[in-house]
Amino acid sequence: MKTASETYPNQFSGIVDLRSDTVTRPTESMFEAMRSAALGDDVLGDDPTVMRLEELSADMMGKEAAVFVPSGTMGNQMAIATHCQPGDAMLIEEEAHMLYYEVGAPAVLAGVVSWTIPSDQGVMDPEAVERRVLKQSLHTPGTTLLALENTHNRAGGTIVPLESMRAYRQIADQHGMKIHLDGARVFNASVALGVPVKEIAQHVDSVNFCLSKGLRSPVGSVLCGTQEFIEKARIWRKRLGGGMRQSGLLASCGIVSLTKMVDRLAEDHARAKRVARQLTEVPGLNIEMDTVQTNMVMVNTERPAAAWIERLRERGVWAIPPAANRIRLVFHADICDEKAAQAVEAFNTIASEIV
Repeated sequence: MKTASETYPNQFSGIVDLRSDTVTRPTESMFEAMRSAALGDDVLGDDPTVMRLEELSADMMGKEAAVFVPSGTMGNQMAIATHCQPGDAMLIEEEAHMLYYEVGAPAVLAGVVSWTIPSDQGVMDPEAVERRVLKQSLHTPGTTLLALENTHNRAGGTIVPLESMRAYRQIADQHGMKIHLDGARVFNASVALGVPVKEIAQHVDSVNFCLSKGLRSPVGSVLCGTQEFIEKARIWRKRLGGGMRQSGLLASCGIVSLTKMVDRLAEDHARAKRVARQLTEVPGLNIEMDTVQTNMVMVNTERPAAAWIERLRERGVWAIPPAANRIRLVFHADICDEKAAQAVEAFNTIASEIV
């Protein structure tokens, strides 16, 4: 029998793809899990593999229940819509994924007012958070939700410290607010901190995490919370068209992700730090090493990032410029030491040409 890699060849095998950890491909064990997965109809509530994934996810997050969803964006927006009523206000970091990359969904879908708060490397000052809380009145919307992101994408995969999470919880309890965590890469945070992921999730009412990033599943995220919250969230999943049928095929990959792929995230973190240190020696580049905390490296460029991106691509290295003078490199399971060295060599070669 052919292996999965032979049956489904990777047309990008010669590329050093640092655009995102979403580009990871399923493992052999995932394909085997898909072949043997017990299936039902998840919309009808009887897909046993989906139910197993949801139970495993809830247990790992220390929550009562969970629901499998097609994407992190859907999971986040389901959470906002479940926690809030139209016209409510939520507090959120000014460059959070839920605002920056989800196409205005909080306003369109949930009808909430988003009050943004600046941060230091994705970490909001608890005092700044508390100052922005509004009580509902004839004139003002009531603040009912605090939205967090850990790790923080646009800050470069930075971690929200546990002491900050505890402070946010205290503020929310004092003001009757709920907390939702966009934990797309929360397992990266838990591995980097050396704590079980439930130690992070215990401070929030709901958490959404992605299976399809560093955990290598092809598709899917999981939203976790109380039993009552998840029952209401399922209505939003249906409303948004997220109800899937024999989704145990995908959920089986998620089970492999949670049981076999978490600990290896430390390899991505180590490789990111090593490459970051090497790139600090390249003329025309600057990296704030204190921001390299997990699997991302934000490279600041003296010349426009677009000039670097174009030349990198010519050398088989793919990356994304999140700003005019910044390149984002994301490390994942498909980036080995050899590919990391290829990327560093490409940066050095380009520097000699354009700096």
